[in-house]
Amino acid sequence: MTLSRREFLDFLKATCAVAALPNAFVCSVSAQQAPLAAVPLTANNSEPLVNDIHSQLNATRVNRIIKPRSSNDLRATLLTAKSEGKAISIAAGRHAMGAQQFGAGTILVDMTGMNRVLNLDSEKGIVEVEAGTEWPELIDYLIKAQSGQDQQWGIVQKQTGADRLSIGGALASNVHGRGLKLKPIIDQVESFTLMDHAGALVRCSRDEHSELFRLVIGGYGLFGIVTSVRLRLWKRKKVQRIVEIRDSKDIVASFDERIANGYLYGDFQIATDSSRESFLRRGVFSCYRQVDPATPLTEKPTRFHPEDWARLTYYSHKYKRRAFEVYTRRYLATSGQVYWADSQLSGAYVDNYHEDLDRRLGAKVKATEMITEIYVPRSSLVNFLEDARVELRKLDANMIYGTIRLIEKDEESFLRWARESFACVIFNLHVTHDTAGLENAARAFRSLIDLGIRYAGSYYLTYHRYATKQQVEACYPQFREFLEMKLKHDPNEMFQSDWYRHYKKMFGIDRVE
Repeated sequence: MTLSRREFLDFLKATCAVAALPNAFVCSVSAQQAPLAAVPLTANNSEPLVNDIHSQLNATRVNRIIKPRSSNDLRATLLTAKSEGKAISIAAGRHAMGAQQFGAGTILVDMTGMNRVLNLDSEKGIVEVEAGTEWPELIDYLIKAQSGQDQQWGIVQKQTGADRLSIGGALASNVHGRGLKLKPIIDQVESFTLMDHAGALVRCSRDEHSELFRLVIGGYGLFGIVTSVRLRLWKRKKVQRIVEIRDSKDIVASFDERIANGYLYGDFQIATDSSRESFLRRGVFSCYRQVDPATPLTEKPTRFHPEDWARLTYYSHKYKRRAFEVYTRRYLATSGQVYWADSQLSGAYVDNYHEDLDRRLGAKVKATEMITEIYVPRSSLVNFLEDARVELRKLDANMIYGTIRLIEKDEESFLRWARESFACVIFNLHVTHDTAGLENAARAFRSLIDLGIRYAGSYYLTYHRYATKQQVEACYPQFREFLEMKLKHDPNEMFQSDWYRHYKKMFGIDRVE
């Protein structure tokens, strides 16, 4: 049976509706290219089609979607999967782009139904939440639960750029934010509870089941299902944003100066117009310094609202010079504003924004953005950026957004990416969903990884699977052992994803020797 494009899209929407996916989710695939890691579509295929929200390049047919609301529900799902001989994949916010949360033919566990705050220890500053809790839910709870108290607690860090991301997902990829002296989030995790392949609940901390503690944080959901997390907070702080225009050649010294002056957060958002001299050489330097708790908050602060974000995104695709000018002018206008530190960690994000953008741009091929994050020693940052300028121009890569942050060394997680105190460079590239577009993206990201390796750096595994085996081994020499440890703790491979299957095949892992 042959479907027209209109019938094809109507069928996908109907499939998503049957799967009872969250309202924010919209199925979208290109008519020019079969989606990556997807089970071939047939007219009578009623299995749910899922995808990641940002790149939308991981369309995957799963067996069904289960949304548990308790550990008992999870255990029942696990037993059902065992009886049917099926594997389980785990998802929540669905922003990860490497297919860590999806596996073709798996029973997909949607953790967003497990979103309760279980306990707040106001003496120690530790909150326990279910793993499906999203950051806005936790922040709102803390504000309301502590209203009127002299001493309040707040979160230390979260991913930036989007808010509807889960705490369990943050652990799975060992995330970071824009902290100037912070390690990845493992540093704020007191403990967590894991449901293993046998359905047992295991408390993991630095003292209990410490091997699993190190493997699960940054382990991409392969060792079990995190049911709850005990997260360390810090005393809620007020910060003042200071914004300046700086040059990349001076940015490491600028960061050092901000840190010496007591700033807590900051980043450097670099110019992306490759036709101009300022490309990767100039940017908006925004940092946040702690101020006295008695300092009044800014009334009616200037903020980026979703409509502003949409307009700026359009400019960044169509008029890059104007985008930088608008962004610079708007951010400079915010300099001096005072916020609660946890509120400034939030960022506007419009789900499926690229659908409207494609229409406005008159795109003939569906497109989205895709991210890679490269880590280099801070002393090598300027040289790395100069080489990246040359490489991205040579490849004619369309860079939409880029930012530089800092990360402190992580000495705890097994599959650690912050193996040194690095500078983090985030590249967000425009990718068309056709054969040429995907090949160009792979080529650009591999080239950037090679540059990072040249400077004794690394890259983030979360965003894509384009790295070669040689690149993976150079940046993660413990990767093979990581896969073997997965089989040690999950010998029947109950927890799978297309991300896992990709690397298992790459490394030829069948069983533990």
